[in-house]
Amino acid sequence: MPSARDSLILILQHAYSGEVAAAYAYRGHWKSLKDSPEKTRIREIEEEEWDHRRRVGEWLEKLGSGPRKTREKVFWTIGRTLGVTCHVSGWFMPMYFAGRLESQNSVEYEDAAKFAAELGMDECVRDLLDMARVELEHEEFFRTVVAGHPLLPMMKRVFGWS
Repeated sequence: MPSARDSLILILQHAYSGEVAAAYAYRGHWKSLKDSPEKTRIREIEEEEWDHRRRVGEWLEKLGSGPRKTREKVFWTIGRTLGVTCHVSGWFMPMYFAGRLESQNSVEYEDAAKFAAELGMDECVRDLLDMARVELEHEEFFRTVVAGHPLLPMMKRVFGWS
């Protein structure tokens, strides 16, 4: 069974790479939209994802670790690809899947905070819980934006996000 330290590092490595994918996907997403409050908020969310990546990187460094190079390349590619597809996929799908992704991110940060607490890393716990809170705000934004869209009931049946 992995130690709390090893588990924390693994989650942080996943989060670090996930943040680069999210940031690039959001960049493509907001650039595909016309000027609107949604565009402005998605641009802010991109900035918050870059901030999370920076903070997670600092914690990895303090733990004597760093990102996984292969995972970095894969998630960079995913983020850039998603960012480009936002220009052709329409508005709803990127918004829907962003909300689903954000709900998973908040849980990931909460799990990491539990391991940090086991290690007595109180400052890290506070930081991770703050990032979890921000990810929940992102999820709520995307849920609100897609609420009432005609495709939402079908997506809920297929993918189960309510």
